[in-house]
Amino acid sequence: MDREKAIKAVEDLLKALGEDVMREGLKDTPRRVADAFAEFVSGEGQDAGEHLSKTFTGAGGELVIEKDIAFSSTCEHHLMPFFGKIAIAYIPDGKVVGLSKLARTVEVFSKRLQLQERLTAQIAEEIMRCLAPKGVMVVCEAEHTCMTCRGVKKSGSATMSYSIAGNFPEDKKREVLALIK
Repeated sequence: MDREKAIKAVEDLLKALGEDVMREGLKDTPRRVADAFAEFVSGEGQDAGEHLSKTFTGAGGELVIEKDIAFSSTCEHHLMPFFGKIAIAYIPDGKVVGLSKLARTVEVFSKRLQLQERLTAQIAEEIMRCLAPKGVMVVCEAEHTCMTCRGVKKSGSATMSYSIAGNFPEDKKREVLALIK
């Protein structure tokens, strides 16, 4: 990210909104907003597979679930935050990964300009690619501020998405959905 261009862009936006960028409350706002957006998109260019590369031998066939992985991301349509929780379930086929690595994978993909559906699919695809499990299911429930703070202004509404890759049997899918509630 070109920090100076980002700062200037925020200054220009504030001016276009009729604000005085030199008033006390706004003097450092362009820098703060630029720094915030640098953090919001810090996963861009990162390789999530790096976190999933350290594996351990694990018994095959059992279901591994990590749920309630909190995340925040930025909607690419409105540049507004969406946030919630993700659950990852996979059926190992000889390889397992440290649980913190699943949370780190979520972090890499969520720290990009994103769509919830794409976020969910990218996590599932990366786990399939790196761990080669029998199957993986990723469930995401999120609140989008573009729905709660503007537009239809429906506070408390949640959007759910899920992505399944590999061989993830229907009975396991039902089990995961029941366990993560």
